[in-house]
Amino acid sequence: MKNIILMGPPGAGKGTQATDLVDRYKIPHISTGDMFREAIANKTELGLKAQAIIERGDLVPDDVTVALVKDRLSQPDCANGYLLDGFPRTIPQAEALEEIGKQIGRPVNLVINIEVPQDILLDRIAGRRVCPQCGASYHVRNMPPHKEGVCDRCGHELIQRKDDNAESFKIRLENYDKSTAPLIGFYKELGLLKSYDGTGGKARLQKELFETLDNL
Repeated sequence: MKNIILMGPPGAGKGTQATDLVDRYKIPHISTGDMFREAIANKTELGLKAQAIIERGDLVPDDVTVALVKDRLSQPDCANGYLLDGFPRTIPQAEALEEIGKQIGRPVNLVINIEVPQDILLDRIAGRRVCPQCGASYHVRNMPPHKEGVCDRCGHELIQRKDDNAESFKIRLENYDKSTAPLIGFYKELGLLKSYDGTGGKARLQKELFETLDNL
């Protein structure tokens, strides 16, 4: 069973690697954003509760988020594993996830941490282009699409996200360092953390991740 958490600062390449991992191992890629959108679209009890909170402009509290995660990880498509992206973000969420894993018999058994220095992250963010249609990610220099400005997968026009600039990035990185980085110590103590150098190129990192997961 491959029950995985994918960690790393913004711009570390999580999205690119996540796509390849779920394709290879046939496990669902689960992000809190996707969970909220799906629950709201399906008008579930939790979805309606989250929608009301979001529409007020408030942050969704942990108890609602955790309940959504528990429900999602309990679904049949997670029987052989899952890839969690964007959750947990804090130590309390990580502790709650440990309890969820015990309750439903699907505990996390690997935490992938992609490490990239800040100066490289900033360069990546400034050059990043994403597809608003299918979510594919590119870089104008390091990983350009075959046709400039057009997604290789679906042919949609690529965009630069509004928060992909130096000022917004620094704020996002500060928030990551404050709340999410402490999780590295949490999962290291549990013996679940495995860190990878994210500066050696997509192919090298992919190879290292595949080697680890093939033996998981």
